[in-house]
Amino acid sequence: MKIVAVTACPTGIAHTYMAAEKLIEAAHNQGHEIKVETQGAMGVENQITEDDLQGADVAVLAVDITVDGEERFRHLRVIKVPVAEAIRNPNAVLDQLGS
Repeated sequence: MKIVAVTACPTGIAHTYMAAEKLIEAAHNQGHEIKVETQGAMGVENQITEDDLQGADVAVLAVDITVDGEERFRHLRVIKVPVAEAIRNPNAVLDQLGS
């Protein structure tokens, strides 16, 4: 499965990047492809492109704030969870995707 994801927390420092790392690790362990865009203190990093969106099966938004550009995902099934959930149990987040 191809996943696009966005992580973002209010301060945009540690938790944004921790959630991204956990989701990447869990996705790879489950055999999925994933690209994670972070919206943090440094701005948008690893931005999801139109090509990424066209090839994606699902979007994961691990966010505690409003995401810039959330409308990009309107054609995809979207799983939205708090950042803390993605950090604590990324496998459970990805289990919501089904197959």
